[in-house]
Amino acid sequence: MTEKYAVRERIVESGVIAVLRGIDGERIVPVARAIHEAGVDALEITADGTRAAEKIAAVDRELADTDAVVGAGTVLDAPTAQSVIDAGASFVVSPHTDPDVVRTCNRHDVLVAPGVMTPTEAVTAMAAGADLLKMFPASTVGPDHIGALAGPLGDVDIIPTGGVSDSNVDAFFDAGAVAVGAGGALVDDEAVADGDMDRVRKTAASFVDAVEAARSE
Repeated sequence: MTEKYAVRERIVESGVIAVLRGIDGERIVPVARAIHEAGVDALEITADGTRAAEKIAAVDRELADTDAVVGAGTVLDAPTAQSVIDAGASFVVSPHTDPDVVRTCNRHDVLVAPGVMTPTEAVTAMAAGADLLKMFPASTVGPDHIGALAGPLGDVDIIPTGGVSDSNVDAFFDAGAVAVGAGGALVDDEAVADGDMDRVRKTAASFVDAVEAARSE
């Protein structure tokens, strides 16, 4: 089993990627630990903030003794992809489709999930060698868009992100999602700001429960 395949299996089995955005360097490690303890195995640290590579490396070290996979999100170009891969990112997620980002990840055997919305973007991403497709922003088009893409394209592995909550996650899985990405619905920003890791853990666990319930239906 290749490293990339193992990461993919971890994401799909977990069913959810936690999107950690705008969390400062002092809190990123305890927040990541709390969210993983709540049952989330895939943690995405966004690269649009400061010192993203350092945060990824720190979380990767913290969770090295667990089954967690730590990746990078909001990766907009190939140099950023290279930077987060060098920091230890096990997967790379983008809000858009950039074939150079996909090729950079493939060169290092790192799972990549570019953002798509249209069939053209989905085909472009798959042709470049994408492993998964991030449907973003999911709230704009809703769960039915998964089937709309899969209709002409066949068996595509889609992760809706952006607007996924515990109240609608069942509809996305019913529509064919292999996993979902969640930020504010899973990561309690107020609890993070207060340093309340118990509440961070509780909010994340509630979302995990909703995912498990949706997948068992």
